[in-house]
Amino acid sequence: MTQVSINNDIDEIISTGEPVLIYFSGENCSVCQVLKPKIDEVIPQNFPKMKTYEVKADLYKEIASSFSVFSIPTILVFFDSKEFFRKGRNLSISQFVNELKRPYTLFMD
Repeated sequence: MTQVSINNDIDEIISTGEPVLIYFSGENCSVCQVLKPKIDEVIPQNFPKMKTYEVKADLYKEIASSFSVFSIPTILVFFDSKEFFRKGRNLSISQFVNELKRPYTLFMD
């Protein structure tokens, strides 16, 4: 997962139209620390063309607020430069993967 600290970088990444996952986390967030390796594992296995990025929301508050992220962890998924999926706090990894399979297949074919 690539760390991002500049809002313009994220805007450029999203504007490519490629599938993008942005993971908003915090330095002292235990849930964030547990969830991140799981996301790092399932995304390349199930969605090889999806790029993943991490924003430390407690350090880069202006980025988090520009995406209306006010709790962590929060995951945003973009397809074709549009936000498709937003999930915060409690997340089932298997359900997350199942919810993304169909749109990923549609956009990648």
